[in-house]
Amino acid sequence: MPAFRFFSDGVDFSIPKPRKTAEWLMQVAKRERKTPEEIAYIFCTDDYLLAINQRFLHHDTYTDIVTFDYAKGSKNLVGEVYISVDRVRDNAKTLNVPFEDELRRVVAHGLLHLCGYRDKTKAEKAAMRKKEDHCLSLWQN
Repeated sequence: MPAFRFFSDGVDFSIPKPRKTAEWLMQVAKRERKTPEEIAYIFCTDDYLLAINQRFLHHDTYTDIVTFDYAKGSKNLVGEVYISVDRVRDNAKTLNVPFEDELRRVVAHGLLHLCGYRDKTKAEKAAMRKKEDHCLSLWQN
């Protein structure tokens, strides 16, 4: 079974270049000295992710990503990463970046959460952004 699997739920979306994306994510994980065991990326709508955010995290806000880590503290990575395609599309427009670039940033963000990085404080957010930028630099067009 592949370490990275990509699904959509409630939205007509397929991740561009799934094989290349999985290879890139594997490279990122190895640089973090982690072994991806089973990570599911589920692409969905704003409303779908809002319901998850409300039910499991008790947050009543839209977000671009929610990550569930099922192997906390382990070298092996197991988890689910839910990504709102609506939010990524809106954020790409707001930030004036191509959709695929913003999508890769959010995909990497989810993996970094599984690797143990957080983004609650200002310092954590800055460190996360730096890690995301590094991940994006590893992508070869």
